[in-house]
Amino acid sequence: MINKSRDYMNKKGSEGSPVEAGNQGEAEQPLSTVAFLAKSLSDENRLRVLLSLREGRLSVSSLVEALQLSQPLISHHLKELKRALLVKVERNGPFIYYELADKRIIKIIKDLETVAGELLANRRTF
Repeated sequence: MINKSRDYMNKKGSEGSPVEAGNQGEAEQPLSTVAFLAKSLSDENRLRVLLSLREGRLSVSSLVEALQLSQPLISHHLKELKRALLVKVERNGPFIYYELADKRIIKIIKDLETVAGELLANRRTF
């Protein structure tokens, strides 16, 4: 699964369209990876899922209860977060648990929240 996500990131252009091999320069590769990650963070419910996982692993049912979202919606967002390599999956008997793949993502979310708040506070026009 990790290789599929990396392949997906490597084969996507800045607009999300496939690019031909060798068409992308070395300097552009990190930005396409950042863009892929940013798209994964562009949904409020995904951010809520990630923030819920900051204290440790949780099951889908625990996330459903904590976030008051439907099970199919939580499962969809977890699938996208897994595809983006932001969460890890662990099976324990009949239960599946999710946890953050890298806790640094919480600081990034908090920093984005601060920047967004400051930008909106200083905005004069809409």
